[in-house]
Amino acid sequence: MRIPRPRSLAGQLFAMQVVLVAAIVAGCALFTYITDRSQAEETARRQSRATATAVARSPSVVAAARSAHPTEQLQPYTERLRRDAGVNFVVIMAPDGTRWTHPEPGEIGKTYLGNIDEALQGKIYSEKHLGTLGPSVRTVAPVYDNGKITGLVSAGITIEKISEQVSKQVAALLGVAGAALALGGLGTYVINARLRRHTHGMNAAELSRMHDYHEAALHAVREGLVMLDGRRRIALVNDGARELLGLDEDVVGRPVDSLGLPAPLTGALLSAEPRVDEVHLTADRVIVVNTSPVVGGEQRGTVVTLRDHTELQALSGELDSERGFTQALRSQAHEAANRLHTVVSLIELGRADEAVEFATAELELAQALTDRVVGSVGEPVLAALLLGKAAQANERGVELVLAEDSRIDDGLLPPSLPARDLVTILGNLIDNAVDAASEAGTTRSLRARVTVTARAENDELLLRVADTGAGVDPADADEVFRRGWSTHGAGRGLGLALVRQAAHRSRGTVRLAEGPEGGAEFTVRLPLRPAEVRA
Repeated sequence: MRIPRPRSLAGQLFAMQVVLVAAIVAGCALFTYITDRSQAEETARRQSRATATAVARSPSVVAAARSAHPTEQLQPYTERLRRDAGVNFVVIMAPDGTRWTHPEPGEIGKTYLGNIDEALQGKIYSEKHLGTLGPSVRTVAPVYDNGKITGLVSAGITIEKISEQVSKQVAALLGVAGAALALGGLGTYVINARLRRHTHGMNAAELSRMHDYHEAALHAVREGLVMLDGRRRIALVNDGARELLGLDEDVVGRPVDSLGLPAPLTGALLSAEPRVDEVHLTADRVIVVNTSPVVGGEQRGTVVTLRDHTELQALSGELDSERGFTQALRSQAHEAANRLHTVVSLIELGRADEAVEFATAELELAQALTDRVVGSVGEPVLAALLLGKAAQANERGVELVLAEDSRIDDGLLPPSLPARDLVTILGNLIDNAVDAASEAGTTRSLRARVTVTARAENDELLLRVADTGAGVDPADADEVFRRGWSTHGAGRGLGLALVRQAAHRSRGTVRLAEGPEGGAEFTVRLPLRPAEVRA
């Protein structure tokens, strides 16, 4: 037996709203009915009071009360008055309650059914009483003759007549209530039909379960997820995206262009076209961006996924450096083999002194830079990087020189300056300088040289790289740090952007100036102590 599926949320709301509208309409109708009936009885009471009072004060009634046969004079008068005044009966009686008039002639001469005690005391008294014509609202007024009560007048309207008047009003009321119920039901149906489309016919339990799964998945994934609405505002963001983009907790609802993100990244998020695996830089990270518009008849927004590429980019840089070191070592091994063969050949030729002189000269030349680097830079990571880059530069015909005032003792660098960031900064600056120097050396017939300065001073680490290249146009001084800017064609232009990003992570600065030999000179200053300690 198949278990019936619970009614959808839209269906449940529709049923609840219909019941609610029906209850409200029924309540209003009942309240109006009770109010109309009460007002009808009050109107009948005022009408009977006015009629009874007017009849009691009529001179003809006072004169007829003195006569021996008042019925003959008063019966035609009361019947005519009853029809004209719109009341059901006008009964004139003696002080003892004997009727002189009545709408039914057979009741004349009989005792009045009702309370006349207060009227005999001179008061005009109204009441609801069961008489010969049925329940009625009636008023009894005394007839005075020279200060003496000579008769009583009772005028009334039956409850049946009041009910007829109320029934006419109720019929109109029911028509209005029915129309209100129909309009309310139609409006409720239209609203819930729209709700059913938006909820895809799911019930409350399914929506609640989907919300729980949604929240769990949103916070579980490590990749960043951002959803933009049709007006390019943040509709949803997970913890990973907040961390990657450096966003605050109250970012939901804010436009993308007000988040202070880099212009290229903001342009990618605002683009109506999908973006696939685009690499963008923030102040501290390298991220891969993918965007996909959400389209359903109209563009409803954009789904953005973000992946942290910072570690991978750093590893790629280290891998490139290692590959370069390997090639340099292979080349040096080849050169060493050639030199060794030369020394062996000199010995075989009996030229031992020349062999010793050649070998000693080659050894001193190879050891000079190593001794210079190791003696000045005690930090092993930077020393190894400089030696490797020197070998790479030498293979390209570029001389790498360590400035005389360079000095970094081992253990001086704090944990706030990770070795990976230093490799990123100095490695990319040297690579760019070697490229520039080698290109200028082939065109300008100059000795291609790159000068590196690395020293610690005034609680900060200074790294400076100058080359003998063509330099940088002052108009491009800011553009060189933008991702994608390069003079070597497409697919380049990431190194300097990573340099500035790594410096920013360490709360440092990067400055570009003209070098002493006409090329570019990049100066990086990194604090050796946290900002709060320095302050």
